[in-house]
Amino acid sequence: MDKHKVKRQRIDRICEGIRSPILNGPMPTRPLVALLDGRDCTVEMPILKDVATVAFCDAQSTQEIHEKVLNEAVGALMYHTISLSREDLEKFKALRIIIRIGSGYDNIDIKSAAELGIAVCNIPSSSVEETADSTLCHILNLYRRVTWLHQAMREGNRACSVEQIREVAGGAARIRGETLGIIGLGRVGQAVALRAKAFGFNVIFYDPYLPDGVERSLGLQRMVTLQDLLMHSDCITLHCSLNEHNHHLINDFTIKQMRQGCFLVNTARGGLVDEKAIAQALKEGRIRGAALDVHELEPFSFSQGPLKDVPNLICTPHTAWYSEQASIESREEAAKEIRRAISGPIPDALRNCVNKEYLLAAAQWSGMEPAASHGELNGAAGYRSVFPPGMVGVTPPVLPASSVDGLVASSIPHMTHTPPPGQTSKSESDREISTDQ
Repeated sequence: MDKHKVKRQRIDRICEGIRSPILNGPMPTRPLVALLDGRDCTVEMPILKDVATVAFCDAQSTQEIHEKVLNEAVGALMYHTISLSREDLEKFKALRIIIRIGSGYDNIDIKSAAELGIAVCNIPSSSVEETADSTLCHILNLYRRVTWLHQAMREGNRACSVEQIREVAGGAARIRGETLGIIGLGRVGQAVALRAKAFGFNVIFYDPYLPDGVERSLGLQRMVTLQDLLMHSDCITLHCSLNEHNHHLINDFTIKQMRQGCFLVNTARGGLVDEKAIAQALKEGRIRGAALDVHELEPFSFSQGPLKDVPNLICTPHTAWYSEQASIESREEAAKEIRRAISGPIPDALRNCVNKEYLLAAAQWSGMEPAASHGELNGAAGYRSVFPPGMVGVTPPVLPASSVDGLVASSIPHMTHTPPPGQTSKSESDREISTDQ
């Protein structure tokens, strides 16, 4: 049998039941790109409109994503409000690239994505400063008790005398000379360390993945074990990614290894902290105070879960990463990464491919010949004509205003496309855009 034919048969067997062969080069003209869990594509559109048809799904799960996207989307943009397990990923028939608009990607099964021929990228740098600044705000708040003093005044406590001030501000502590322990010295961890030193903290860190010498370049003290950091820290802040190895890194056992009266701050990932253990430790006074921007179940509610009625606790709604500038920058970078994927080879053309190692190890990645383009991907007009009611294409040629109004009024609630420039959806101002770092 012809050697080339044998090779082709092997490739076909690998890809059978998954998707068509990987396009190791430029994608078909005007592929479909979908924002899965959001509804605003105004930042991405100017970057992608000449190379792709952009849509949004506003979905909370893959069950809410329209069949058109599942069958034909080549690229996907997503925040943190939707998760993609292997089962979810297998629903997509043409997907080649996923961009996580933010740094964390624990809501995507990146290994399974690679096995299915899907590259996964993140945007790790846009919110470093914001997250570090928010972390310092939480730390300072715990030490200086600003939130509780504000609440006291709202409740009518005027605290006029020294005795009254001493009572209402009880627990406020001096920062200089305190030891801040950082778990995970990546981009945000390093930014926190530099800021904390300016406030007079002694800064120590634990990060087994960093090479020797990093501590010297930053003037920090490195702890060899997690236990060492827990035992020597007056305040602990988490800046590591979430994976199968560190789920509930902070639990009843590790809390007992902390100094009595330690503070805890988490602006990384909710799954790093066992909230039941934290709640009990705060009630018993083993932890003096905690500030959590991320939670195991989001959106977070005080009325549900173990943190209800817990003292000395500050919670914010996963917003440590956010500023208007950071939001725009992360979306711009995500769109540019999609553009690189469309115009160049995957994964070589990508800047922040987090599953590149898995991709290169996958058998189907090497030696593949470019697949034939889907006819539906060759031009925006094709999408405009085949989208069902409720789905509006965003690339030229644009639909007349009357056509847009008729389509948006569809009964399909979770799959709408970005209106043409100059037009907005009727409900655009009625709903917040959920984003994440």
